Order: sequence, then structure tokens, then C-alpha cells
Amino acid sequence: MLKDAPKAEVVLFGEFHNNPISHWLQLELILDLHKKEIPFNLGAEMFEADNQQALTAYLSGEISTEEFKEKARLWPNYTTDYAPLVNFAKEHNIAFNATNIPRRYASKVYKEGGFDALNTLSLEEKNWIAPLPIPFDAELKTYRDMIEMMGSHATEDIVKAQAIKDASMAHFILKNKEEGRLFVHFNGSYHSNFYEGIVWYLKTYQENINVLTITTVEQDDISELEEIHKNTADYIICVPSTMTKTY
Repeated sequence: MLKDAPKAEVVLFGEFHNNPISHWLQLELILDLHKKEIPFNLGAEMFEADNQQALTAYLSGEISTEEFKEKARLWPNYTTDYAPLVNFAKEHNIAFNATNIPRRYASKVYKEGGFDALNTLSLEEKNWIAPLPIPFDAELKTYRDMIEMMGSHATEDIVKAQAIKDASMAHFILKNKEEGRLFVHFNGSYHSNFYEGIVWYLKTYQENINVLTITTVEQDDISELEEIHKNTADYIICVPSTMTKTY
């Protein structure tokens, strides 16, 4: 992984949000990249684009940890799972980008009629999402699987809510990616599994971009990778299902 990652332009590290092995290895990855003097910037699904100002202020030392927690909508597991990544970036003057669409706008897509619901946003609000209209392919495997998993409760609008997240993360990765610097992005594994989701949007927006993917899977027996998990990513971290969860 450490040999291949620097050859890419973007690394998408797919995690299970409550899996401590994912979070530990995310930190180990950037520690090793730093030791090897490989220049990189960071980004994450866990920070919504309208919180970038607060995140940047914290990284620059303008606001305290307490003020950051007040100003930004941090995930409940921020302190244990994401603060180590953010604080490493702060300590080493590494850019950290908030890439996700504000959750309330993704909710509008799901509850208020699909992508058209976003047309009511102000110009300022549209700066926090992927440019409209976004490309969309409902036939992608991961989107079809989502519909199947949710059964009778599923509608195409819930897939569109997922797609606007994927598109926004891809948009902000490309917007903030710097020439000669690797962009390491942390996201839920479903957003990049099977080279879809964020990967599909990255390659739609910039066809020849070089992306490396990492994913996390759980199995009762980790001696051999189960068929269902094969080909989900370039690197697959297989974790025992008995591993302690962070929440």
C-alpha cells in the first residue's frame, strides 16, 4: 500500500465508522506517508462543506478545541476516531478539507423530490454542494444494492441522496487537490466500494484521474477473504467481526 499510494493522485480510505481498526490504520497511513516525506492533503466525509471555515480556523490555531466543537457539527465519535487525524494535520500544517454536502441538503433530496429540491438553495448554499445538475446513474451496483437492501422502504430518491453526497465529495476532492500532493480522503466504505460512488464521480469529472481505494470488511473467519468481499477495492482490510466497536 505504501508503495502504491504515492503513485496515485487520490486515495479513498473506506472505513466502518465504528471500527477502531479502520481509524487506527488511517492514522498509521498518514504517519507513514509523513515519515516518507510524501506530500499530501487530507479530506473527509465526516466534515460538511459549510463547516470548512471552522475547521480551517481550528487548524490555524485561531480557535480552541472547545470553540471548534461549538462551531462545527462534529460526529459523536469525533474525539476518539477523527481528532487524531485532524490534530496531526494541525501539528504538521497539512490542509484538511471538509468534503461532504451538509446533511440537511441530502435530506431534502430524499424527502422533497430528488435533485430538483436543491434548486431552491441560495447561491451561497450551492457553494457547499457539487455543481448542479449532477450526473447520475441509478444502475450502478452499489445504488441497486441499496434499493434491494431497503426493500419496500426504498425509493430512487434515497439513492439520489447518496449520489449527491458522492458527487459533492468528489467535487471538493478535485477542487482542493494540488499538483504534486497526494489527496487522502476518509469516507464510509460504501461510498467507494466496487470503484463506484465517489470513484465514479471522480472519473466522470476527470476521466484519467489515478485513484487508489482501500476498504474495510468484517468476517467471522478472516483466514480467507469471502467471495462477496473480493474486488471491492485495491486493498481490503479484513477485520474479525468480534472486534470491539467504538459505538
